[in-house]
Amino acid sequence: MSYILNIETATKNCSVTIAKNGKTILCKEISELGYSHAEKLHVFIEELINEVGITFKELSAVAVSKGPGSYTGLRIGVSTAKGLCYGLDIPLIAIDTLTILAHQVKKTDGLIIPMIDARRMEVYTAVFDSNKEMIGNVKAEILKENSFSNFDETIYFIGDSNEKARTVLIKDNFIFLDEIVYPSSNEMSSISMLKFQNNDFEDVAYFEPYYLKDFMFAK
Repeated sequence: MSYILNIETATKNCSVTIAKNGKTILCKEISELGYSHAEKLHVFIEELINEVGITFKELSAVAVSKGPGSYTGLRIGVSTAKGLCYGLDIPLIAIDTLTILAHQVKKTDGLIIPMIDARRMEVYTAVFDSNKEMIGNVKAEILKENSFSNFDETIYFIGDSNEKARTVLIKDNFIFLDEIVYPSSNEMSSISMLKFQNNDFEDVAYFEPYYLKDFMFAK
C-alpha cells in the first residue's frame, strides 16, 4: 500500500492531494488573485493527513510540480517537498507542470497545448498528443499570429493564458478550453504512482525547480 503526497504550487492554484496506490483520496486547493501558498500549503498538508487518517510516517513518497511556473510558487512547493522527504527519509518525485495541466483534458483527438502565463504576451508551453505524451520541448513562447500555425490538427489550448492567446491565435483548428485554467495535484496521483513504481526519484539534496527563465523583479 503506497500513500503519496502530491504538491502543486507552480501557478496561483495552491493544490495538495493524498493518493493511495495512484488514486486520489482527498484533494485541497485554492486559487486566489494573490499567491497564498506560504499561508495555505502547510495547513492543507496537515488537514489532509488528519482527514485521511494516516500519519506522516505512512507516506511512501512526496511528489511535487517542478515547473515551469511562478518562481515564488515553485520555491515554496519544492522546499516543502524536500523538507518532508529529508525528514521522513522518503523519495522525492518531480513532475513537469505542463504535463499535469495537460492531463485535465479528456479529448481523444488532436493536440493539447497547455500554456502558463509569463510576462506580457509570453507563455510557458509545450505540445502534447492526445495520449498526453509530450512531443515538443518545453519553451517560453511569445504569442504571435503565426504561433502553432504549422499544425493542421485540432489544437486544444488550456491554461491561464487563453484570454490573451485568443487575441492572436485565430485559426479555425484552434479550440480554447477555458474551463481548464490551472494545474491541479489531483492529476498528479496516477503520474506520481508510475514514477514511484519505476523508482524515478530525484536527489533530495540537489533538486531544484525548472524555472525555464531567470527570476525577474517587477519594476
